[in-house]
Amino acid sequence: MSKRRELANVIRVLSMDAVQKAHSGHPGMPMGMADIAEVLWNDFLRHNPNNPHWINRDRFLLSNGHGSMLQYALLYLTGYDLSLEELKNFRQLHSKTPGHPEFGETPGIETTTGPLGQGLANAVGMAVVEKHLAKIFNRDGFPIIDNFTYVFVGDGCLMEGISHEVCSLAGTLGLGKLIVFYDDNGISIDGEVSGWFTDNTPQRFQSYGWHVIADIDGHDSDAIYQAILEAQANTDKPSILCCKTIIGWGAPTKAGTAKTHGEALGEEEVAGVRKKLNYPYPPFEIPKEKKDAWDARKKGKDWEDKWNQLFSAYAKQFPELANELLRRMENRLPEDWKKITSEMILETIEKKETIASRKASHGCIQKLSPYLPEFLGGSADLTGSNLTDWKNMKVFSKNCPEGQYIHYGVREFGMSAMMNGMALYGGVLPFGGTFLTFSDYARNAVRLSALMKQRVIFVYTHDSIGLGEDGPTHQPVEHAPSLRLIPQLSLWRPCDTVETAVAWKKAIEHQGPTCLLLSRQNLAFQHHELNTLENIERGGYILQDCNGNADFIMIATGSEVALAVDAAKQLTIEGHKVRVVSMPSTDVFLSQDSNYQESVLPRDVTNRLVIEAASSAYWFQFAGCHGKVLGLDKFGASAPAKDVFKEFGFTVAHVISVAKEMLAKEKIKQEKMIHDYSSCD
Repeated sequence: MSKRRELANVIRVLSMDAVQKAHSGHPGMPMGMADIAEVLWNDFLRHNPNNPHWINRDRFLLSNGHGSMLQYALLYLTGYDLSLEELKNFRQLHSKTPGHPEFGETPGIETTTGPLGQGLANAVGMAVVEKHLAKIFNRDGFPIIDNFTYVFVGDGCLMEGISHEVCSLAGTLGLGKLIVFYDDNGISIDGEVSGWFTDNTPQRFQSYGWHVIADIDGHDSDAIYQAILEAQANTDKPSILCCKTIIGWGAPTKAGTAKTHGEALGEEEVAGVRKKLNYPYPPFEIPKEKKDAWDARKKGKDWEDKWNQLFSAYAKQFPELANELLRRMENRLPEDWKKITSEMILETIEKKETIASRKASHGCIQKLSPYLPEFLGGSADLTGSNLTDWKNMKVFSKNCPEGQYIHYGVREFGMSAMMNGMALYGGVLPFGGTFLTFSDYARNAVRLSALMKQRVIFVYTHDSIGLGEDGPTHQPVEHAPSLRLIPQLSLWRPCDTVETAVAWKKAIEHQGPTCLLLSRQNLAFQHHELNTLENIERGGYILQDCNGNADFIMIATGSEVALAVDAAKQLTIEGHKVRVVSMPSTDVFLSQDSNYQESVLPRDVTNRLVIEAASSAYWFQFAGCHGKVLGLDKFGASAPAKDVFKEFGFTVAHVISVAKEMLAKEKIKQEKMIHDYSSCD
C-alpha cells in the first residue's frame, strides 16, 4: 500500500468512526474523496494551521458540506486548533464539529456550507476578490495577493440552479485561480443519479468557458496530482477537475451505494472497512508516524513567514498601499468616517428633496464611493432601476479586474451567494441590487449571510405596491416582514432622503448583513429636528409630536410615513394629540434600551395605528392588543401607483377615518369607565 493511500485511509477511518459514534452523518463522501483531499492538502494547499486568518492563504471550501467529517479530519490532522475530542463529539451540542461546516465555529472553516451549491458560489466570489485585490495591490516582485481558491462539489451542487448562475459568470470573468473538484460518484440520497441527472458535465463547463479536465480517476493520486498542476498552469480560465470516485470507498458491501451517503455504516461494516484497509487500530487512534506525516504546522509557518518578509519589504516601498490593504482586510472605516457621513446627512437636510428613496440611495453611493475604495457593487441586471452604480466607476471584467462594479446578469441567488464569498475573503464591501420581490430567489443566501454575520448590503428597490403597473408579480407584500424574521439580519425601510442616508451609514458600519428597502416612487421630504437627528440611527424615533402627552400614536415606515404625517396634521387641527413615530428599522429599535423604547412608545398609550403596505402580522408586537395595523394581507394589482394605493386604503383620508374610529372607541371606553366608577360611588 502506498504512503499516500495510507494517509488517505486515516481520513476514511476517522470519518466513518465519528459518524458511527454519532449515529448520524455522511461517511460516503469523505471516504470517496479522501485520495483527492490527501494530494491537495499535502502537496498544493498553502495554509497555516497556526493562523487560519493569514491573508494570502489558499481558500478551501467544501460545497458538498454534508461530508463535513472530511474537512474536520483534515483540520485535525494538519494541526489546526481542533482536538480529537471534538471529532469524537461530531454533531453533538456545543462541539466544534457541527453536522455541516459553520464559519466561526471551527478554526479553518472558510464558510458555512450545507445548502448545496452555495459553497461553490462563495468560492466564485472569493476568486473575484482575489483577482480584484491582486490587480490593485500587487506590484512587480511583490505578489502580495496570490492565492488559489479550491472547492469540492458533488452531484447535488451541480444539480442546484445556483451552480449554473455562478459558473456561467465565472467563465465569463476568467477566474483562472478558481479550481473545482467534482466528485462524480453518481450517487445521491435517493440512489443512482442516472435516473435524474444525465448532464454531460464536461461539455456543460466547456460551454461556460472553463478549463475542463475530464475522466480523472479520483483514486489515482498521480492522476490527481498531474490534473492539479495542469489546472494551476491555466490562469485564463477557471478549472473543473471531473473526478470519477466510488462513494464509501473501502466499505466491503456498501461502497458505491446510497447506503453510505446519509447514514452510519453500522458496526459490522465498520469492522469490514478496517479489515479491508488493513487498519487494525481502534476508533480514533492514529499511529504517530501517520499523524506526523499529516502535520502542516511547520510548513504553514514557513509559508506565512516568507510572506511576512515579502510584505515587510512591500510596506517599506509602498507604505500607502500596505496600510490601505490592512485597513480593508481589517474592515476599518476611513479615519474621517464620522465627518464624511455627517456631511452627507446634513446635505440631504439642506436640499429637502422629494425623490424616490432608490434615487436618494444612488446619491449616497455617489457621495461615499470616493472614500470607500473597498466598494464592490453590482446589480442583477437592473442597474438602471436599482441605481447601484456611480460616476467614474469601472466595471469588473476579465480584462479589468480592478473594476468595482459587477454586472451579475439575471442571477439574484448567485449574486447574493457570491457577495457572501466576497465578504468572507475580506478587503471589499460588497453590495448588490434587485427588486425586493426577487429577494425570494436569493433568500437562502441572505439567510446564510445572517448566519455568518457577514457585512453584505442587499439593495432592494421597488419596495411596495407603489411600483405600480408591473402588478402583483413584482409588488412585494410579505417580503419585508419575512426578511425581518431572519435573526441577525438588519433591515431599513427609509421614508425620505435623510433616513436613506442614515440607513446607508448604518449598513456600512454594521458588522453583519443589511437589507435596504427602497421605493420606486417619489417620497416627500420630512422635517427633521436637528437636536433629535441622531435618534434616526436608533431605528425608531419621534418624527412629529404633539403638545403634552399623546393620546394616539401612528407608527409607519417608508412611503407610508407621509400618510401618517399628513393624517396627524389634520387630526391635530381637530384637537387630537397625535404622535408620529417613523420606524425605518425595527431590529435596530428593538436593540435599544427599554428606557428609550418607552420614551418613543409609552406603554400607557395603547391607542396605536401601524401603517405599512405589507403583511400585517409582524406589526402587532408594536400595535399591541388595543391597536390596529393598516397593512396589506392580499396581493396587489396592476395600475398606476396612486390608484393601487387608493384601492387598498393607503390614502390620507382612509388613515384619518381609521384613526377617528379608533379615537371614538377609546373615548366611549373612557366614558364608560368613568360612568362605572361613578356608579361604584
